[in-house]
Amino acid sequence: MKKGLKIAAGVLAGLVAAAAIAVACLWGNEIRTLASIKELAPSNDEHRDGAVYEITVAGDYYFDRFLEEGGASSDTQLISFITGCIGKGIIPLEIQESSISCSSFTAVTEEGDRVFGRNYDFDKTNTAIVYTNPGNGRHASVSTVDLQFLGVDPDAGVTGLMDKFLCLAAPYAPLDGVNDAGVSCGIYMTYQGEETVATDQQTDKPDITSTTMLRMILDYASTVDEAIALVEQYDLHDSANTSYHYMVADAQGNSAVLEWVAGTDSTDNDGSARQLNVIRNDPAENFQCVTNFILTPGYYEEGDEMGGKDRYDLLTATLAETGGTVADDQAAMDVLSLVGRRTWVVDGDHTQGTTVHSVVYNLTDCTALWVGNEHYGEDAYTFHLQTP
Repeated sequence: MKKGLKIAAGVLAGLVAAAAIAVACLWGNEIRTLASIKELAPSNDEHRDGAVYEITVAGDYYFDRFLEEGGASSDTQLISFITGCIGKGIIPLEIQESSISCSSFTAVTEEGDRVFGRNYDFDKTNTAIVYTNPGNGRHASVSTVDLQFLGVDPDAGVTGLMDKFLCLAAPYAPLDGVNDAGVSCGIYMTYQGEETVATDQQTDKPDITSTTMLRMILDYASTVDEAIALVEQYDLHDSANTSYHYMVADAQGNSAVLEWVAGTDSTDNDGSARQLNVIRNDPAENFQCVTNFILTPGYYEEGDEMGGKDRYDLLTATLAETGGTVADDQAAMDVLSLVGRRTWVVDGDHTQGTTVHSVVYNLTDCTALWVGNEHYGEDAYTFHLQTP
């Protein structure tokens, strides 16, 4: 009897060990990613602050495979892919998007460093600073993700294991970031058409969605020219029935705004008819700005609403005074603070929005100065980041 029990115990131990090895092989990277999630700053309802988290993504996240299989032409297709790969077909993951009213600019510091500044304006939500280093010849990067777009409750935050599982989709939803080659990019909502119409190109090219295009740039591009060449190979499908344009910049001082347009704002009502227009920075200037209104010449007619032009004009005028030069990364952050939503006034009234995060990516040394929820100058909400 004792001998039989010992044999049974040995068999059981072997089965447990085999199961543990199988789980480690199948879920190893995901388990290490889950273990990396930590809170950097708490939420604060009184100030409309969401929490700030950090996520270090372990290993690959199947983006090569995503592109090899033709990408995705909708949020539904993207969700299906990441659920099948990252969630192993067991755990349903999410990707959502919504209105993004933001401001960005490029500039140069007095020491010659190229910087990319960005405000992310939305409402109270939880954000994550996400580190990726996928290998296979792809760039390492640090980026920012709004966890609401992954299905995390903006009023609760990451409260349990299921919320952490949702965070596994974070590499597919960057809003801005910088890679180890000094390429940075960001996404900004536009309001194209009589009623906002999403870009939905329909050619024989493979497909890509809004934030996965940013992920592609961060993973594969070493210059602005390389980023544009990558983007030109795909049909763009903006998410959540809205429209966006994008800014990309590199350590050599090049930048460009990428817009998909067809005609003027009043006629731009067919997302499938839009064509890519690249607005590059003026080589004679050290800066370029973008907010939410379209920069393509002749797009707007008299009387058209141009959302974000007031912030664009202020940023442009401020940087023009110094020829696009800022003292350092902190001075660039000070420029971002000028257009923070909590302090922004329209027609004598304060706006109702929130600047969720402000970040200055230094493209020369591949670092970032990151501030949560307009707590400028407060150490508890200020983070100094470095690409992996």
